[in-house]
Amino acid sequence: MPIDPVEIAALVPMELAALVLAAFVGSVVFGITGFGAALVTVPFATHFVPLPFALALFVLMDLANAFRLGFENPKNAVKAEWTRMVPTILVGTVAGVTLLVNLPRGAATLALGVFVLLFSVYSLASSSESRRIVSTSWAYVAGFIGGITSTLFGAGGPPYAMYLSHRGLLKEQYRATMGFATLTSISLRTIAFFATGILLDPKVWIYAVAIIPAGLAGLWAASHLFKRISREMLMRAVALMLLASGASLIVRALS
Repeated sequence: MPIDPVEIAALVPMELAALVLAAFVGSVVFGITGFGAALVTVPFATHFVPLPFALALFVLMDLANAFRLGFENPKNAVKAEWTRMVPTILVGTVAGVTLLVNLPRGAATLALGVFVLLFSVYSLASSSESRRIVSTSWAYVAGFIGGITSTLFGAGGPPYAMYLSHRGLLKEQYRATMGFATLTSISLRTIAFFATGILLDPKVWIYAVAIIPAGLAGLWAASHLFKRISREMLMRAVALMLLASGASLIVRALS
């Protein structure tokens, strides 16, 4: 599909600068926690661009980041945990993209705001010291819900993280297994977006030229911050930011 010169002229520098900043910050979060980039990038981006555009743009960055981290230390991944989730991730992805192409824009924005708000409350209320081990049956639930939220909101990581954080994994095992789960989810989301035409907008690919390098720069920064900032401290800060972001999206959708 040829790129219309009008499309290039329509690029708004401030809009692109805001999306690049979101890409960098989201990738720092992803690099330290193993998930959460879309929870930062997509809600923020929807203040500047439509939700489907934001999802299409950041899935390209997420895919690049996931490949970068997914194969960082594959030997540490607990393959059994990952393979249990894969079938239902696929089913959830199909369900999520079906909802995405049929939901009105206002309803999709409201749903994203509620999802982000609920996750922020969960993050602030949860305690890493009181996590009991849950049954492997919850892997199928986490996979299905993660598949839906991945395609609908660009954020499949929270359900996977909630499950894996209650499986008694070592820090290295958790990070590597999350890497495989998110790589699977993002890859399926990318295929679904191509199949539905969401990724065929030329403007998405123009913006991606700036977004992907910003994301990789965020991963580089995260590798240097990893030993200085605890995962718990970062997630608390992200949760507070998401609380404000979720509330803002809800107010905007209702008004």
